[in-house]
Amino acid sequence: MRALLTIAALGAAVSTAAALTAPKSAVNLTGTWKYAVVTENGTGTPTVIMKQTGDSLSGTYESGRMGVLPFKGSVKDAAFTFAIATQGGATLTFKGTIVSENVVKGDVDFGGQGGATFSGERQVTK
Repeated sequence: MRALLTIAALGAAVSTAAALTAPKSAVNLTGTWKYAVVTENGTGTPTVIMKQTGDSLSGTYESGRMGVLPFKGSVKDAAFTFAIATQGGATLTFKGTIVSENVVKGDVDFGGQGGATFSGERQVTK
């Protein structure tokens, strides 16, 4: 009887440990985000509308300076990337990390012409 209780307790401990170490499911980035893009010339605050389907990412990037531009990208685990082709011919590449359900951060490459950091917060409707 004591051996059965020990086996049962060991099984429960293994199940609990497995649940604690199991990878969390990725956050879906679908939604409207307010970004802060910090450059040496100041901070821009574009609105980024993302749609995630599986590991594919698409959407629009809207800023007062560039207007509305479409993008495509991808998501893998807690990382994402997307690229925007500007009307001037440059490609802006965003590489980010999902910090939490409603927060992202990362770096932007301005097509080899410098870079910036960004953070984003999901706009939650009330």
